[in-house]
Amino acid sequence: MFSTGIDVGRTARGSADPQSTEGLVYQVCRWCGTTSFRKLLCPVCASSDLESEHSDGHGVVVRSHVVNRYSRVMRNESLVRFPEGFVYRCRIVGAAPHLVCVGDRVRPVGGRTSEAGEVVLELCDPPLRGDWY
Repeated sequence: MFSTGIDVGRTARGSADPQSTEGLVYQVCRWCGTTSFRKLLCPVCASSDLESEHSDGHGVVVRSHVVNRYSRVMRNESLVRFPEGFVYRCRIVGAAPHLVCVGDRVRPVGGRTSEAGEVVLELCDPPLRGDWY
């Protein structure tokens, strides 16, 4: 498993309420144990026998890039690694897009983790480069 040297707080499997709307629901393959997010089949063994688990939604940015999709609005879409073992593309809000860096810790925005089908997170700590404002 990839390690960033930053502890983001692991959630124990099955500890969350299955009916809860907080956190991310991810899948664990019952055959090989691989974790994935929003998949119909296991990305490793192609099994459809997936069990849903809850993550608290905290993670670490492993790649960050600014996206301008057909508009003048700049958005920060980053790849975030979650402690359960999966990586997913998420939108980071609450900071200027160029201030989100690899290694930044992120969390769900006000307990919500998705907005119109996309995962939305915010920085846990303020950006270190305040002189760019």
